Amino acid sequence: MTSDGNPTVTLRSTPYLKATWAQTMMEFRLLLRAPESLVVILGIPLGILVFFSLVDVLPTGDTDAVTFLVPGVLSISVAATGLVAVAIQTAFERKYGVLKRIGGTPLPRSAFLLAKGAAVALVLSVQVVLVFALAIGVLAWRPTHGLLLVPVFVILGALTMTALGLALAGAVRAEATLAITNAAFLLFLVVSGATFSRDALPDAMATFGNLLPVGALTTLLRDALAGSATQLTGVVTLMVWGGAAVVFASRTFRWEP
Repeated sequence: MTSDGNPTVTLRSTPYLKATWAQTMMEFRLLLRAPESLVVILGIPLGILVFFSLVDVLPTGDTDAVTFLVPGVLSISVAATGLVAVAIQTAFERKYGVLKRIGGTPLPRSAFLLAKGAAVALVLSVQVVLVFALAIGVLAWRPTHGLLLVPVFVILGALTMTALGLALAGAVRAEATLAITNAAFLLFLVVSGATFSRDALPDAMATFGNLLPVGALTTLLRDALAGSATQLTGVVTLMVWGGAAVVFASRTFRWEP
């Protein structure tokens, strides 16, 4: 009791990890709840895998369609979640003042950003399981190499894409973020080598596609699953993109609308 007879109020801070986990589950539900988000996260990647594995219309070089598409679809899944879904969701949260109000809650801003990344990891776990389940159980794909490297490269790609998504959402208006991420996603589908062989592209365009994060990730995953030596160029490319996104976000990210 205080001296004037009123009860004292004790403010307790929520433990950091507990708060982060609670926010992670909220972000996870938000990513999977919206129908338009599910189309991008699950519908497009899985649809590409099944349709183009069964309908032989894409140039895939000397590799059968499903073997060629699995690493590309994994890369597309990483971009769909880490870049497109996170960027659009976060940008509109900033527009409607959600990010600004985070500052008035017990949840630290660092925990909020960490929760975004952890939610991406959970969604990608679901995506990877579904891709492998479809490829192995429905399309009769039999992986023989690189399964232990897949999660390593997927995590590296997810860190890069999520950093890019948050950097874009914190610096650009929500409507512009929506347009830019959709355009980037389409670009990734066309020139990154994820859906068809880069040999079908002009040399300059193929080189450009390989320097994009999805192109680098696709090459890493494809080489790993083929049992080829890992190209450090792909790892460096992803790290450069991710590092640049972190630096850019640290200087430009705005929590206010």
